[in-house]
Amino acid sequence: MVKFKLKSTLLGIFLASTLAVFSQSTTTVSFSASDDAPIINKHIYGHFAEHLGRCIYGGFYVGDNSSIPNTDGVRNDIIEALKNLNIPNLRWPGGCFADTYHWKDGIGPKDQRPTIVNTWWGGVTEDNSFGTHDFLNMCEVLGTEPYLSANVGSGTVQEMADWVQYTNFSGTSPMSDLRKENGREKPWNVKYWGIGNEAWGCGGNMTAEYYANEYRKYATFMSDWDNTGGVIRIASGASDDDYHWTETLMKNIPAKMLGGLALHHYSVIDWDNKGSATNFGEDLYFGTMSEALKMEELVTKHSAIMDKYDPEKKIDLVVDEWGGWYDVEEGTNPGFLYQQNTMRDAVLAGATLNIFNNHADRVRMANLAQAVNVLQAVILTDDAKMILTPTYHVMEMYKVHQDAQLIPVNFSSPLYVYNNKTLPAISVSASKAKNGTVHVSMVNVDAKKENKLELNLNELGIKNVTARILTSKSLQDFNSFNNPNKIQPNQYKDFEVKNGKLSVTLPPFSVVVFEGK
Repeated sequence: MVKFKLKSTLLGIFLASTLAVFSQSTTTVSFSASDDAPIINKHIYGHFAEHLGRCIYGGFYVGDNSSIPNTDGVRNDIIEALKNLNIPNLRWPGGCFADTYHWKDGIGPKDQRPTIVNTWWGGVTEDNSFGTHDFLNMCEVLGTEPYLSANVGSGTVQEMADWVQYTNFSGTSPMSDLRKENGREKPWNVKYWGIGNEAWGCGGNMTAEYYANEYRKYATFMSDWDNTGGVIRIASGASDDDYHWTETLMKNIPAKMLGGLALHHYSVIDWDNKGSATNFGEDLYFGTMSEALKMEELVTKHSAIMDKYDPEKKIDLVVDEWGGWYDVEEGTNPGFLYQQNTMRDAVLAGATLNIFNNHADRVRMANLAQAVNVLQAVILTDDAKMILTPTYHVMEMYKVHQDAQLIPVNFSSPLYVYNNKTLPAISVSASKAKNGTVHVSMVNVDAKKENKLELNLNELGIKNVTARILTSKSLQDFNSFNNPNKIQPNQYKDFEVKNGKLSVTLPPFSVVVFEGK
């Protein structure tokens, strides 16, 4: 027994020392810049606004009689915050709500609009005071492309065709005349249209085969009224790893009718016990990041199926719902999905966006769920107060990748080890802007250990480097209404440039973006 204990002790010392050496090793990141590399589509950095909880009412929209400064009822502080992100598109009105929404309820004099009950989210009365004109005019103020999710679940083909005509037709027609009567002379020319939402679930509990036929029918009557080729139809795609759904739609919908195929994936460990947004341990953090990093596998496998039917990659993979989903904050309406936002969410966002960037050949649009007061929001409000979340700051740091050319990266990630399970500890993506500026975004997923990286700047053709970092003392830290600036980007100088090599130490659970010229 003594000998066994001695051997076990020596083995433990050996393993510990080996792990210590491993933890102190440096990861070399190399780059393969190419003129043939894809452009990172700015629409990857899209957002989502559903009639859910306080996202629209009490979030975006306070009404034009509010004491809170607003433009036609939309909060000015939210407008400015989203403008600062250069948000490329905004998806509306859902989500599940979209397949119970009838757009004609939301036009005309506000005091004459019918009410409905939002059966999906909290059972509250929806007064339809925020409708098509309000949303599309807000998108114009934001300088963003609207992405309308149309009702297939409880709507009709005619209803959707009328909506397209109402928003897009410049000539004389019943719907364009109605638009003019309601105060809008020129059409908005809405490009992006979702044909239903989650048709496999809240959008109708359809089979893939049934939905493929429904999609073909709806798409047939969704004419591009000015014949400019400007309408992009997006099919309700798979949930997570439902590869049969993707295969069925790609096989049965003609490519000329399909502009994009959606994918939904939330970073949830257990749908029946999601865990707290702020009061969590490393076990829940590790599990959340395991689900987040699964996006790499999902995008890769769904893309492979799409490649089989669309080898020229003309059809976009649209990840129009993604993010972290936890239990609602204590004392809030369970149906409102209001949750706080910590450094865990910042790491999740940074790593996920790196995945999208690196798959820019197929992923050309995505929508974080959601913009204000719901799920992994970038903005939280409390009456007149407003705060920017850690996720907001990651989106702001990463906006430099929008419409820049991808620079493929190569490295072997060290491992983040927890309870005998492992994850890649490092996530990296890089791009080159039209003006020649290079940006490299890095995430250290590890909750405990710093990681050292070395980059060859000569491969990037840059010399002068600056960096910004987002991190905090604790994974559970968040911005509150009492302390709104606890987490925000700062200049980062813990790196060295020598002989064309950049050596950097990434703190645990941190997001860093380098800029080089």
